[in-house]
Amino acid sequence: MPDKKSFDRDSISNTLTVAIGLSLICSVLVASAAIVLKPKQLKNQEEYRQRIILEVAGLMQPGGDITALFSGIQAEFVTLANGDSAEIYLQKKGGELQQIILPISGPGLWSTMRGYLSVAPDGNTVKGVRFFEHGETPGLGDQIDKADWRDLWVGKHLYDGDNSPRIEVVRGFVLRDASNTDAIYQIDGLSGATLTGNGVTKLVRHWIGPQGFGPYLESLK
Repeated sequence: MPDKKSFDRDSISNTLTVAIGLSLICSVLVASAAIVLKPKQLKNQEEYRQRIILEVAGLMQPGGDITALFSGIQAEFVTLANGDSAEIYLQKKGGELQQIILPISGPGLWSTMRGYLSVAPDGNTVKGVRFFEHGETPGLGDQIDKADWRDLWVGKHLYDGDNSPRIEVVRGFVLRDASNTDAIYQIDGLSGATLTGNGVTKLVRHWIGPQGFGPYLESLK
């Protein structure tokens, strides 16, 4: 009987061959799934962005068609002081400007805060604010997500009479009486999250200042 070496399924070479083969198959499947799902992911991301913009503009309707609702908003590019371009959004009705939605972002306590600020056609009065991405502390800094706190921004003024950014998240509560002539620029602080409030103040003032959208808002006046 010839001396024939039998096939060893448990050999190192066979194990490596099977492992490499499975890895290649899995890689092909994952890559194929990513390619197939990419258009849907991009569509979902775009719908989410549009939803946030509609929410800060006060135009989102329960069960409403996002694409149809967003048709009343047009994008426009603004050149910033550093030469970069930033995309803003304008809501118009009957050809008349209703509000300007500006992207805002800046350092928070743990990560970058990103959101949108809606401003009236006068370039000064706040119509809404909405943060959609942040890493603020749950139960404290994440109060920037709460509708009650966001509502405090409505009607506040961004600039004082000298056109200097004055909007501010104060520590504690805004004094609401005739003696506080700065109340029109102030928003109640976030309990237990002073650093988050300071971060919001700084990032909003940056974006409405000369390095941000300040010159554009000034042109509206």
